[in-house]
Amino acid sequence: MKPIATSTSDFATLIRKGGIYVDKTAYFHRLVSNEMNNLLFLARPRRFGKSLMITALKEIFSGRRELFEGLAISKTDWKWEKWPVIHFEFADVDTTSIESFEREFAVHVKGRLANTDYVYDDSMSPAANFGAAIDSLSKANGGNGVVVLIDEYDAPVSHALDDIAKAEAIRSRMGAFFSMMKTRTGAIRFLMMTGVSKFTKMSVFSCLNNIVDISMRKECATMLGYTEEELEANFEDHLREHAEIMGKAYEDYRAEMKRWYNGFRFSHINPATVYNPISVALTLDAKEPYFRATWSSTGRPSSLMNYLKRSEMLAIDPDKTQFVSEQEFDVTNLADLKPIGMLFQTGYLTIKDYSDGFYTLSVPDEEVRRDLNILMAGVAAEKDVAWAASLGAKLRAGVFSDFFLGLKSLYAAMAYGSTEATVHENSYARCLSFLLAGSGFRFTMEDMQANGRADIVASHVNGVFIFELKVGEPVDRAFKQIREKNYAAPYLASGLPIHLIGLSFDPETRQLVDAVAEEFK
Repeated sequence: MKPIATSTSDFATLIRKGGIYVDKTAYFHRLVSNEMNNLLFLARPRRFGKSLMITALKEIFSGRRELFEGLAISKTDWKWEKWPVIHFEFADVDTTSIESFEREFAVHVKGRLANTDYVYDDSMSPAANFGAAIDSLSKANGGNGVVVLIDEYDAPVSHALDDIAKAEAIRSRMGAFFSMMKTRTGAIRFLMMTGVSKFTKMSVFSCLNNIVDISMRKECATMLGYTEEELEANFEDHLREHAEIMGKAYEDYRAEMKRWYNGFRFSHINPATVYNPISVALTLDAKEPYFRATWSSTGRPSSLMNYLKRSEMLAIDPDKTQFVSEQEFDVTNLADLKPIGMLFQTGYLTIKDYSDGFYTLSVPDEEVRRDLNILMAGVAAEKDVAWAASLGAKLRAGVFSDFFLGLKSLYAAMAYGSTEATVHENSYARCLSFLLAGSGFRFTMEDMQANGRADIVASHVNGVFIFELKVGEPVDRAFKQIREKNYAAPYLASGLPIHLIGLSFDPETRQLVDAVAEEFK
């Protein structure tokens, strides 16, 4: 079996080492061959193959045909000419302070321009050098232009979103840098910019009014990520070996893998969905006897993490967000970012449907669902993700005293988060639902039964947990309702232990004041 790359996003390195490469060069050939619409922008979530695409484009324009032997582009009429290529990658530029950003940004620009035939002028700013490099390299190329590849253009701004004044200052400096392309589009043979977010006031978008955003184009829907067919064609041996390790029939294994990792949809017109490539790589390389969240293990997007410190997340239902207009995806005003837009652009929400100009969004897959919900539970409690995950583990293990202590901490932190005079039971239930979803429970809110609705019924291999929540009523009322309505009856045949849990909240303080659990007999 060919090895699976988990730590490199450089195309040339991957090919030289003989790793699996899912051939996307037919898409790239269409992009580079269109000389009329040659200034492009593509947004995709973190770790979704943007850097691998950028480095492949770099090798295409460097004329390195030998790296593409057997791939789709090698069978086309592409001429394999060598073009001057300017390649920037801004993901790791330090943003601790404006001073550290300016220092490291200048070092990065100087270093990348040194990889071309341009001689850097230390008496000029990084922006001025960038503009001069375009002019100089295009002239040296007979006036035929240069290729500009900019990966993670938005990373410095995203990293600074916990300090809006600093983020605005960085955006202003980045905007001045990108504006160097405004009067030089005739000297640019091809431009590809990638990022997670489209900060529309960044000068690259206001100045380059002819830049084409291909992020939601139907023909680009599966350009990054893996389709079912691509997964099977490139990873079948690894898939079958993993299925055997997990002790599953291959068809059952593939269905479960799809539920865990496939669900990202990037076009409102094209309904095709794709797998997250890093999730596939990490899962099939490790081949553990279970599926788990791997995308989050590579880090969470700083833009979302910084934004969550300021945002009210409990107003969002991540599993069903309807009637979303395209304007809600906008991230123009850094001081007033929309939660929906941030979650969509960072990959925590994806397109489920589109009709009459409005989107229905939902969580892409099980991996993202668990990570997002445990993240939201941690944010609600003003605790870290590890704390929220450990709380779910205590429930699974039946250590109810510790679980209830954690729940009290969770609700105490959010006690005054709402501006409503009263808080309905559903508000408390939704907060608990984040914790359950993030901890691997399957659950139903307002579980409809013959005699009524149980507030929450959660199940796991360890057992069934029936929650009844009361606001302004003693916890005894919760148990009375569970027994009178016989909420446990539908789950008796499962053979699993059934735990009844009553929670009582004070409507004035909005805190959890009493919690009791007992096993159903």
